[in-house]
Amino acid sequence: MKIGFIGLGIMGKPMARNLMKAGHELYVYDIIAAPVEELAKEGATAVASPKEAAEKGDLVITMVPNGPQVKEAVLGANGVLEGAKKGQLVVDMSSIAPTASQEVYKACKAQGVRFLDAPVSGGEPGAINGTLSIMCGGDKADFDEVYDILMIMGGSAVYCGESGAGNTTKLANQIIVALNIAAVSEAFTLAVKAGVNPRTVFDAIKGGLAGSNVMNAKAPMMMDGNFKPGFKIDLHIKDLNNAIETGHAVGAPLPLTVQAQEILERLHFDGHGQCDHSAIALYYEKLAGDTIKHD
Repeated sequence: MKIGFIGLGIMGKPMARNLMKAGHELYVYDIIAAPVEELAKEGATAVASPKEAAEKGDLVITMVPNGPQVKEAVLGANGVLEGAKKGQLVVDMSSIAPTASQEVYKACKAQGVRFLDAPVSGGEPGAINGTLSIMCGGDKADFDEVYDILMIMGGSAVYCGESGAGNTTKLANQIIVALNIAAVSEAFTLAVKAGVNPRTVFDAIKGGLAGSNVMNAKAPMMMDGNFKPGFKIDLHIKDLNNAIETGHAVGAPLPLTVQAQEILERLHFDGHGQCDHSAIALYYEKLAGDTIKHD
């Protein structure tokens, strides 16, 4: 299949690469030239705009930072809608506010273009390995049509409901991940201050009820002092902002989410915004005067 792919960042580039490995013909665009050139050397075709990506592709996938970038890529000048054909399917795999997804869905529908919101979870490792969890909102028939393509990039793809439901599900995911990382950081700080090696704590509890994919992925990073981003703090701030905004709109109380957001904002202002969100451990390090990092 010919696929226009827009957005080649930490997540988008390996996702596009997996589609290419599966034999699909990609037309790639990003506002930064380097990843476009990299994939072009591997067999993709570079295009000059989202409009051209839509013109060349049978399917269009977008993977950009937030709602404003999705609107610009799809609805803006030289955007997808200017090049899209009637009945063409656009799959936005960015993590944005559900209301933004619904706005783009309606604008596309008005021009006879189909639109799915299909955000992902799994970070850079999941994008590289093709094991992302994909959460979809929109028309069920469109999800069914693109399911096999999604499963090249993901280990699971679940239809969550009408337009915006995919991103609502992703916001729930991001709340759970942020609070889980904070809980791991807090618990391991307690262990360190009490004189117990956090690696011992990790080995003792990971098989029990406290165990989780989040702890398995992030606790070793904390103990190694390795905060190279798989998912950046600044991006998690964006997601929790969207969650809090959505919570206000629908009347959902999110007091723990607000607290996690304050921790992330503090880390941003301390210069850690480009670190992995496992760097929540650094917030506790600053308060406790001790570090989770252990040999």
